Amino acid sequence: MALRRITQETFDAVVKENIEEFDMSPDEALREAVEQFQSQGVDLSCIVQAVPTAVSDEQDEQAHEVLQALESLQIAQTSSGPSDTRVNKELQRFTHQCSLGFAQRHLAAQKQAYPVILSTCRASLGGSGPLLTSLTALASLMDGQPDLLDPEGRELLVRVLAAHRDDPDVTCVAVRAVRLCCLKHEQNRQDLVKAGVLALLVDALAQHAARASLVREVCLALRVMTFDDDIRVTFGNAHEHAKMIVLEHGGLKVLIEAAKAHPENTLVLSELCATLSRLAVRNEFCQDICDLGGLKFMMSLLAEGMDSQELVRQLLSALRAIAGNDDVKDAIVNAGGVELIVIAMNRHITNAQVCDQGCASLSVLALRKPSNCRVIMDEGGAMAALQAMKTHPQDVNVQKQACMLLRNMVARMQKLTQPILEMGAEALISQALATHQDCHDVGRAALRDLGCQVELRELWTGKKGSLTN
Repeated sequence: MALRRITQETFDAVVKENIEEFDMSPDEALREAVEQFQSQGVDLSCIVQAVPTAVSDEQDEQAHEVLQALESLQIAQTSSGPSDTRVNKELQRFTHQCSLGFAQRHLAAQKQAYPVILSTCRASLGGSGPLLTSLTALASLMDGQPDLLDPEGRELLVRVLAAHRDDPDVTCVAVRAVRLCCLKHEQNRQDLVKAGVLALLVDALAQHAARASLVREVCLALRVMTFDDDIRVTFGNAHEHAKMIVLEHGGLKVLIEAAKAHPENTLVLSELCATLSRLAVRNEFCQDICDLGGLKFMMSLLAEGMDSQELVRQLLSALRAIAGNDDVKDAIVNAGGVELIVIAMNRHITNAQVCDQGCASLSVLALRKPSNCRVIMDEGGAMAALQAMKTHPQDVNVQKQACMLLRNMVARMQKLTQPILEMGAEALISQALATHQDCHDVGRAALRDLGCQVELRELWTGKKGSLTN
């Protein structure tokens, strides 16, 4: 059942009534209003749950602080001119209010904050105001509200990225704004790509590869461009955007070169690996990553950065992605990748995400490669997968990927069946089947290929009548 919605004015009126009519304290009035609406099934996610404060000592009028900040900004723009320090101060105040939560941003947008901030950005772009502060306010307002972006805002962001490419601070904030505008919004993605934003993002990464904060922002933005997360559209251009980043803008080489500039920064390296994973969408791209030195770099990084769970998880995800190429599979195994993956799983066995990605990467390496299956078995990959199943019985992803790995290992290497069964695989797979509905297909396939008794149901055979009966 869909939750009911109310306006901010309705909520504020009830709070005010509780204070004036029932003599409650402000905190008590607020708490009572929240409980009242929640009991009625009202969605308060877009409501600022605070008591409005006085606008000034001389006036009785009250408003929420985010709206006061917006009004003060408008007054400062009108009375002082866009270059005045007061405008900068009011922009910072507004940004702080937006950072408090989505409800504040939503209320500000309802009160026409977007055109106000956009006009400040345009004025600042002409050299007459605080561009960095204006863009920061715009990005903060857009967080969770990509529908606000209009053609003028799109043109502004592209223009800033092109005209201020030598300024890493302005570029970083502009990239963040682009990312927030494109998250869960396919139309914004497509419009910005048509406007040339992909070339600008890759150029920013290449030019400022030494700036850790900017590298992370660009990686996040590039990944968002490859998302298919807008439920309002049937399908998006995620695959096409990934191809454009690689083929038209040389994104793979730029990412790998940027990684070399941050050998000790695990946060940056994690973002770069995650981005490479999103771009490995074609067989030749996987090979390109390997040929550009990406695989060698990943192997070295995995060996040296084993203590960082997040970095290990992203590296395993990247190996899983590029192992879609059969030649790269062999290259990973020959480089000692199986041993490193198993070591990572054993070291971080309590981390479900590392176990999930570890099993998944080994599963891809084993697919259609009997010789790789032998290496995985010898290096303890099957045992590590079974230990992961024991450690995370409630994690469906770990259970599914472990079952897939065991199935791939024995599908073309039947002599591995008995050793795997002796490790207790049948009982663990059966437990996964009983616990997780999503494990039924892969779990039954694993039991079948292990030679265990399994019920394979035929849902419909085409006999005894037709579908119209």
